[in-house]
Amino acid sequence: MIYQIAGYLSGIAILLSFVPYIRDIFRNKTKPERISWLIWSILGSIAFFSQFAKGASYSLIMPGAQTIGDLLIFIFAIKYGLGGFTKRDITALIGASVALFLWYLTSEATVALFLIIFIDGVGAVLTVIKSYENPTTETVSSWVLTFIGGALACLSVGKIDFILLAFPIYICLASLSILVSIKIGFNSTKRSVRN
Repeated sequence: MIYQIAGYLSGIAILLSFVPYIRDIFRNKTKPERISWLIWSILGSIAFFSQFAKGASYSLIMPGAQTIGDLLIFIFAIKYGLGGFTKRDITALIGASVALFLWYLTSEATVALFLIIFIDGVGAVLTVIKSYENPTTETVSSWVLTFIGGALACLSVGKIDFILLAFPIYICLASLSILVSIKIGFNSTKRSVRN
């Protein structure tokens, strides 16, 4: 029962993370990195089905909720976001496309899951860089809620199973990386202003 509750709470935390993010997009505060959200939209659904194929149950709530939110953010990012045609965006898309092709060639759900995490990480790196360069263009509370959702999804697995824990652990690490880059970006901006 506790695993089921953790699974539902993880989905709720992930869904709630999109509320302040979308609000801040329309307040012209948050500027989503377009390629990150494109990658996350595509890969969230693949991660969901990979975990489903490996027997996940309540831990599927988090990636399902995340995929829905990612798609909404990507749609808004088309008009309100940043990036898309920079050298790093194109490099990330090429790298993600190669890994996606490798995923297509494999029939093993475990290999697919780790390829998906790698590709998703490419998107995260773009947002980490953007968050450092422009820390005011991200919504901190959204990434805190995403971290909490990932942690609850870890609890919902209910056992030590590296395959089923891989994606929620990755979500925690990616969210934490973005939060740290926002903090470092703010500190760097403050030092520049003082000098």
